[in-house]
Amino acid sequence: MIRFVLTLVLLAAALPARAGVEVAEITTPGGLNAWLVEDHSIPFVALELRFRGGTSLDATGARGATNLMVGLLEEGAGERDARAFTQATEELAARFGYSASDDAVSISARFLTESREPSVDLLRDSLIAPRFDDDAIERVRAQVLAGLRAAETNPRDIASREAARLIYGTHPYGSKREGTPESVAALTRDDILEAHKGALARDRVYISAVGDITADELGALLDHLLGDLPETGAPLPPRAELTLPGGVKLVDFATPQSVALFVQPGIDRHHPDFFAAFILNHILGGGGFESRLMTEVREKRGLTYGVYSYIADRDAAEVWTGSVASANDRVAEAIAVIRAEWTRLRDEGVTAEELENAKTYLTGAYPLRFDGNGTIASIAVGMQMDGLPTDYIVNRNDMVNAVTLDEINRVAREWLDPEALTFVVVGQPEGLESTVN
Repeated sequence: MIRFVLTLVLLAAALPARAGVEVAEITTPGGLNAWLVEDHSIPFVALELRFRGGTSLDATGARGATNLMVGLLEEGAGERDARAFTQATEELAARFGYSASDDAVSISARFLTESREPSVDLLRDSLIAPRFDDDAIERVRAQVLAGLRAAETNPRDIASREAARLIYGTHPYGSKREGTPESVAALTRDDILEAHKGALARDRVYISAVGDITADELGALLDHLLGDLPETGAPLPPRAELTLPGGVKLVDFATPQSVALFVQPGIDRHHPDFFAAFILNHILGGGGFESRLMTEVREKRGLTYGVYSYIADRDAAEVWTGSVASANDRVAEAIAVIRAEWTRLRDEGVTAEELENAKTYLTGAYPLRFDGNGTIASIAVGMQMDGLPTDYIVNRNDMVNAVTLDEINRVAREWLDPEALTFVVVGQPEGLESTVN
């Protein structure tokens, strides 16, 4: 019955967003900071935790340890082995999610008010006292190795790996967060324990909660949940030094369709030009079928099913990147068109109509993102990691609308860099030569 109730609650929590989101900042008695959006309309809480550092914290010689560790957090904790942990989660109708990226370990929890205490106890066990049983380690290791082997024959995965190696070199961003088959096979339980101690620490945690809970209740919950974690974790990695020479790096791979990733230097989230660059990217390649790249590469020439660009502001680097896939005999033309549009947008700028259309879309779509407690909690914790204030949700559309035509065209001239735009192409493209080693 409790699982049926949770299903109804989750459906209710996914209804269209309320008109406004009021975020309160709290500090627990134990000194943890968190954001809270109270909503007592349904007996349900969404909790999001982010630990900065992620897989970039892997120790030398232990690449993939953090990823493997995170995959084991729900494979038994405290007195429960993997089967018992799963059974307890189901009986409580709780939902936990664990994932790792280059910059963060992410923990998501969804639970009913009536089962809040035992749900938090179970989640606490997974964070504080994961078992890392030998059979669980080998089971999850096998899953990771299967994924790595599959990636070795996937052109897009190969392109991502080669692009990262070129751009970031020996920085952690320059290798796969999952590790290599060799590094994962060599990981020991001690490596996993070290990764756990280094990644899950109080000095790098960001917290948001949305739902049926008060500030006092949340404070007590968080101190109980996280109070026994180490105070400090492993040192965060340094800034990455980017290698973006322009030109094309070819990776030979037998496939009828080439995959190309393209990258140039990006822009920091807190730079005064960010919102203009954000809108500019929407016009260039982030706006779906309305973007210039889709119009020129797909609609006018039929060179691809899809092409896109986006601005990636990572903890240790910023890049402006995108991707396209095209038949081997047409990918050279697709790349030429992308370069031409990059240059044309830099030199000629955008039109007043393009700017207004982009603003209309971006400001209209933004409120639709807040479509449930879980989504709001995820957005709120992401805002914290980005160093944004609680009133950003209220002011964001005003900042989009404040961008002028003169400003966005100045940003196009100053930030778009066709000479640094570097392509990594995986396939057997015709009429395309490698200019980058």
